[in-house]
Amino acid sequence: MLDMLNDLLWGKVLLVLLVGVGIGFTVASRFVQFRYFGEMFRILGSGQAFKRNKHGHLSSFQALVLSVAGRVGGGNIAGVAVAITLGGPGAIFWMWLVGLMGMATSFLECTLAQTYKEAEGDGTYRGGPAYYIVKGLGKQWRWLAAFYSVLLLLTFGFAFTALQSYAVATSFGDAFGVPVLYSGIGLAMLVGLIIFGGIKRIARISEVLVPFMAVSYIAIALLVIAMNITEIPGVIALIVKSAFGLEPLIGGGIGAAIMMGLKRGLFSNEAGLGSAPNVAAVAYVPHPANQGIVQAFSVFIDTVIICSATAFVILLSGAYDPTVGAGVEGIALTQAALADHVGEWGRTFVSLALLLFAFSTILYNYYLGENSLNFFSRDNQNLFNAFRVAIVLLVCWGATTDLGTVFGFADVTMGLLAVVNLIALIMLFKCGLRILKDFDVQRRQGIKQPIFDTNQHPDLDLDPKAWELEPKEAEALKQRLEGAPAK
Repeated sequence: MLDMLNDLLWGKVLLVLLVGVGIGFTVASRFVQFRYFGEMFRILGSGQAFKRNKHGHLSSFQALVLSVAGRVGGGNIAGVAVAITLGGPGAIFWMWLVGLMGMATSFLECTLAQTYKEAEGDGTYRGGPAYYIVKGLGKQWRWLAAFYSVLLLLTFGFAFTALQSYAVATSFGDAFGVPVLYSGIGLAMLVGLIIFGGIKRIARISEVLVPFMAVSYIAIALLVIAMNITEIPGVIALIVKSAFGLEPLIGGGIGAAIMMGLKRGLFSNEAGLGSAPNVAAVAYVPHPANQGIVQAFSVFIDTVIICSATAFVILLSGAYDPTVGAGVEGIALTQAALADHVGEWGRTFVSLALLLFAFSTILYNYYLGENSLNFFSRDNQNLFNAFRVAIVLLVCWGATTDLGTVFGFADVTMGLLAVVNLIALIMLFKCGLRILKDFDVQRRQGIKQPIFDTNQHPDLDLDPKAWELEPKEAEALKQRLEGAPAK
């Protein structure tokens, strides 16, 4: 039953929806992910990205690293290896395509999440697909928002948390001979110490951990590429040819390459799932499009940079022969590939990288689960504490259990998550373009940092407390409305 549902969702429904929304918004927005690619670096290089307002809301950069913490995980190490094993090297090409189109999808969903976010009494925001479904589509769609929240809790709060713990424990067992139970207990204790501190503590940990782990992993991949620089053109040619079935002996043909590239690409970067908007909504930014641009960049980091790093490490190694495949798969293939390049310490490095990636992803998954519970009950601390205890126990259980069925279940619920969110994005397509137009118009007027004025959008049912401007920004908006020169 799970296999049948997966084939239906991933082989037909999502293929149409993902490609349709990604390409559709790319064209309708005049290729926003490429037009504002340089803007991504400008925003992150400016003080604005690190700015928090008087209430202590998270900064744009904190929201970025928190979403990267979620996107960058087992999918970048084990998922890429699985895609190559089952779909051939051509799956990487389709992962790239999914990533580039997913940048537009991520811009749309994260911009909508910022637009419809709500202010909490403790100095944080809440938002995400459940919120933009209810506020953007109307209260008659609350049932769909509730269904999405349940799926989010099951997929990220529970299933993916167990899967990440399983990946870490099995990797440590292979590299160091550590019993999976001990790995599970140690990981559970670390997770528990952090998640009981709430979203702000999670963000502070991610702000340090994520850049360190991403840069370290990319650095080792660049070392491997430098060691094999003369073979790079051949590997790229292999990827492209395999993507279009021009290498008949490789993988499962063009169909398998597309399927694995689509599924593993979405699993890795999550564009269209609606998971990242839950995090994008928590940041303080002067305009919703700011965070949309930043979140599009996180998809690029995940799929185009980090997944490519893993792919090149594998394809340049002797651990994978494109004509016969690999004797090992998943995380073991990535470990064997890196060990082939740099020696046995490569296995240790991959295990440590996976530990950091999975640890940050578990924190991210916890927050998504908390946000889904928050949609149903905002002030029930007993409920939230019970969920935190459940996560700690789940980390232990996941480390010691064969999760074959959980993998299949997670694929189905993840597919359903994407279907619900993509349908909502299609229905809110015009609203997303409207917010982008507001940003575009201000930029054409020479305004370096556009400011979102909720008074210009009275029909959108926005939370005015979530868009209270800082004094400096309020003054800039006032001068602009009075006709003063743009700044």
